Amino acid sequence: MGLSGSTGTAPVITDRGLHEMSDAFLSRIEAKRDELIALTQDLVRIPTLNPPGENYREICGYLAERLGENGFEIKMIRGEGTPGDSKKYPRWNVIARREGTGPGDCVHFNSHIDVVEVGAGWTTDPFGGELIDGKIYGRGTCDMKGGLAASIIAVEAFVEEFPDWHGSIEISGTADEETGGYGGVAYLAEHGHYSHVNHVIIPEPLQKDRICLGHRGVWWAEIETHGEIAHGSMPFLGDCAVRHMGAVLQEMEESLYPALAEKRTDMPVVPEGAKQSTMNINSFHGGQAEPEPDFTGLPSACVPDNARMIIDRRFLIEEKLDDVRQEVRDVLEKVASERESFSYDLREMWSVEPTMTEKDAPIVTSVKAAIGEVLGKEAEYVVSPGTYDQKHIDRIGRLKNCIAYGPGLLELAHKPDEYVGVEDMIDSAKVMGLTLVDLLKP
Repeated sequence: MGLSGSTGTAPVITDRGLHEMSDAFLSRIEAKRDELIALTQDLVRIPTLNPPGENYREICGYLAERLGENGFEIKMIRGEGTPGDSKKYPRWNVIARREGTGPGDCVHFNSHIDVVEVGAGWTTDPFGGELIDGKIYGRGTCDMKGGLAASIIAVEAFVEEFPDWHGSIEISGTADEETGGYGGVAYLAEHGHYSHVNHVIIPEPLQKDRICLGHRGVWWAEIETHGEIAHGSMPFLGDCAVRHMGAVLQEMEESLYPALAEKRTDMPVVPEGAKQSTMNINSFHGGQAEPEPDFTGLPSACVPDNARMIIDRRFLIEEKLDDVRQEVRDVLEKVASERESFSYDLREMWSVEPTMTEKDAPIVTSVKAAIGEVLGKEAEYVVSPGTYDQKHIDRIGRLKNCIAYGPGLLELAHKPDEYVGVEDMIDSAKVMGLTLVDLLKP
């Protein structure tokens, strides 16, 4: 399983054992409701927008101060030299570690600290953390500061309730998951910070009764078409790169998109539409550069000699990455065969293979039993439509015993009026807490 020091066998939780120790512990978590709300609001009110990567040091410092006061050893680690890292926007990460009273496994809770752009359509303050009808609103509440807060409350309640626990617990707040995670979990994994870890929970918003085993694959690429600049009143003297890119888009609509719709997976991907292969046009730009926001002039009359498009291709575990690449090359070569003077460049930006943890992995069986205890129902196994930092823990850290489990609705991620339910956070904290009881209490 890629475990370091673990028994490698799934722990057994008896109904009698769980019921005997759970009531007082779960009541302790319930009593921390107001603390959980306040913690989530504090985190949301630190606007960690990415790009560009704002306020990473501030939020890591906040977490370091809180967890340090509760007996955790703190490491602040900068992802130096990673994409986006600069003097103005350093890629800071924090890892907090606490040792038990005896030897045992290491359980690691990893949450990303960055959030995506706000976007339009909000009816609440995106960074206000308002509590309305049992829901906390704001950018990053669902994805995933609510999950981070729930994991902290779970861990703090556990070490208070069971002072004789064995092993170690780590909580990390990491950078840049929304842009690939290279300044965060990837950097930490490359520098050995997961080599001693046995179990990982990533509290992403997949719903409190679901265990997310993994994710689809991803391939990002930039397509550039070339033309020749000329006066806009005489376009016949130039060669319009935007029209060339339009032909690429038309060919994608006619051949590639229908082909992707036919590809289906046996992975339990949610929502239903993500059980097929998909491709998003992430951005498109042609011609003159966008003016500065305060520019009030007009554009000049030119034939665009350059057009660029970034594609975001999500693929299934049944597909091969080389085939994914070739499908796009085939589109471009077909257009080249039909259009005079068509030329292009295709640049790969990044890629990640699909990953999926086995259902009998130790962390899966523990969380499954805890969901049954807290929610009184069977856990649902799912796979995420998009990647998250499990990819780096698996690929670089060589640790397969990793899942995503946390509060929040996946459909709210990156949307206006994003929120997380307080009751969902409490229940998820209880599940994470009982998981710690199973894995670390002697």
